Amino acid sequence: MLIARVIGTTVSTIKDEKLVGRKLLIVRQTDEHGEPVGKPYVAIDTVDAGVGDLVLTAGGSSARQTNITKDTPVDAVIMAMIDSLEVGGETVFRKS
Repeated sequence: MLIARVIGTTVSTIKDEKLVGRKLLIVRQTDEHGEPVGKPYVAIDTVDAGVGDLVLTAGGSSARQTNITKDTPVDAVIMAMIDSLEVGGETVFRKS
């Protein structure tokens, strides 16, 4: 699992039939303090996340393990929204 922030949305009118009706969000991995690292990527949203949300994502074959993404051609999925992060006994993020 990776910590990521939703940074945008994407629209695709022509796509695999198993992806019809699924929200595609642009996310960027963050470190444990919410600072961006790595390149942006697209993930299927299974939890109704939105721009600005800090989320947990899974990639590769693990991305196809949710009820929504089972047997679909996806490589990344948003499967949780983060309410708070505690690192070393300090709360570094709390959803407002």
